[in-house]
Amino acid sequence: MTNPLKKAWTELVQPLLRRPREHQVAALCWREAEGGGIEVLLITSRDTGRWVLPKGWPIEGLTGHEAAAREAWEEAGVTGAPPSPAPIGSYDYGKTQQSGYDLAVAVQVYKLHVHDVSDSFPESSERRRAWVSPAKAATMVREPGLQNLLRAL
Repeated sequence: MTNPLKKAWTELVQPLLRRPREHQVAALCWREAEGGGIEVLLITSRDTGRWVLPKGWPIEGLTGHEAAAREAWEEAGVTGAPPSPAPIGSYDYGKTQQSGYDLAVAVQVYKLHVHDVSDSFPESSERRRAWVSPAKAATMVREPGLQNLLRAL
């Protein structure tokens, strides 16, 4: 027989305390590397300076891949061929809020083949960029799911 308090806790209270995951979109920006292979673009986050992909919240009126391409421009100053409408994968992370609470976020990742890189873009004074191999990028990011996506390239 199940303990009624334990059952109430696991079936009623815990689900109320858990918040559903929020969703973001990201652009995995890539280009052909000199000497063969590919390079991917990482940028620094504005708050902690850790290495991340250009990403953001969905934008009303844009599809996921269109919003990812816009984030790539605003945060990294890159443009390219329109990304495929299908994400290449996803990863989860905890976005720390000003309150100190970590918000659970699921990020859909869209691949963007970069054609142009600009030094003048909306967040150029707030971020650094680095073009690196996918293997190197996997060692620079913190999120295990993103590390796996990068290693699979």
